[in-house]
Amino acid sequence: MIKRDIFGEIIRFGVVGTTAAAIHYGTYWLLQRFIDVNVAYTVGYVVSFIFNYILSARFTFREKTSTRNGLGFIGAHITNYLMHIVLFNFFLWIGLSRAIAPLAVLAIAVPLNFLMVRFVFKHFHRS
Repeated sequence: MIKRDIFGEIIRFGVVGTTAAAIHYGTYWLLQRFIDVNVAYTVGYVVSFIFNYILSARFTFREKTSTRNGLGFIGAHITNYLMHIVLFNFFLWIGLSRAIAPLAVLAIAVPLNFLMVRFVFKHFHRS
């Protein structure tokens, strides 16, 4: 039963995460033509963060939103954002294009983010 629950969470996380990543990338792609790429990347991250929190709580982990898990989610995403922006700039620095660099970041950051967010909704708020 536990393996099935985790498998369901992973599938739901994939749906929410893919949608949030598309929102993030779409916002970035539109804005990076007009403003600094780091600002565009950050604005995209914030827009997707709001969507991601609500759906992660209610759909992925089937928990109610609360101040406690909201703060935990923010903490996990501060760490996640820092990882994103460092990787994003690293990939730009090594020569990946502005179109491809965010996709490379997501390939690394998404699995790690799942573990952090799962901890917030399954352990942190019950402490």
